[in-house]
Amino acid sequence: MTVQWIRCEHLIFFGQALPNLSSPLRDSGVSGHLFQVAFLLRAMTDPLVLLPLSFLGLIGGFLAGLLGIGGGMLLVPFLTMLFTWQGMPADLVVHAAIATSMTSILFTSISSVRAHQQRGTIKWRIVAAMAPGIIVGGLLSGGAVFAALSTLWLSLFFALFVGYSGWSMLRNKKPKPTRQMPGVVGTSAAGAGIGFLSGLVGAGGGFLSVPFMVWCNVALHNAVSTSAALGFPIALANSVGYIVSGLNEAQTYPGMLGFIYWPALLALVCTSVLTAPLGARMAHRLPVQTLKRVFAALLFALAAYMLFKAWQTWTV
Repeated sequence: MTVQWIRCEHLIFFGQALPNLSSPLRDSGVSGHLFQVAFLLRAMTDPLVLLPLSFLGLIGGFLAGLLGIGGGMLLVPFLTMLFTWQGMPADLVVHAAIATSMTSILFTSISSVRAHQQRGTIKWRIVAAMAPGIIVGGLLSGGAVFAALSTLWLSLFFALFVGYSGWSMLRNKKPKPTRQMPGVVGTSAAGAGIGFLSGLVGAGGGFLSVPFMVWCNVALHNAVSTSAALGFPIALANSVGYIVSGLNEAQTYPGMLGFIYWPALLALVCTSVLTAPLGARMAHRLPVQTLKRVFAALLFALAAYMLFKAWQTWTV
């Protein structure tokens, strides 16, 4: 995938035409870097940009603590909408939404883990066993496979996988009472799969790690807390991969660090870290079945939107 972004006389930014920035700069011989700075300053000070991103950060942070999902799967569809409205190239928009969402989990996971750790519900033995596999899977996903997939296939994969995860959580199938977490090798292998798949959808892994741990008879509240801790290595490995794989793909669009759109990342992080502890506290107050229903309903809604996005891309 190669993204081409060309300076134009009038840019459409969140439904409004930006001033004619490129012509004066071009006429005066100033480097195009100054044009990009002006573009980014407008992006970071425009309330039509900051308000929705800040709101998304608040919601994403709360869900990171409540459900252990890092907030990523909520953010991706809405970031896709916002970046499309902003005028980001169609072949970059979903990649940027996924990468930016994943990188924000680096910060929300720390805030969420602190709150869960105060209640002593994180299974650090599971975290230690899964982390090596997660790092390998995340680097492979974010650093190699991610850049090779088109917007259509990323959207479709996101929708189908998230929808399946919601259905698995909602059907409430009881695991065998004798089933336990596998050994270190098996748990690390599961972590590799979780890290790899999470990198393709920009999520913190909770949509896979929580059902997996519950299937292995880990109590749901412990699974949610442990998943929050797993979000950090998942986000770290994939973020490194997104930066490396996107260095030659997306750098002509202002504000890109690899596939990560850092102006949006800053707005998300500043608010998400405030609400992650609130979500973590709520997770220990809600009954298990309520948590499962909330989780499943959220996943179905997000799957529906991304199916629509895949259909839009296919019909273009």
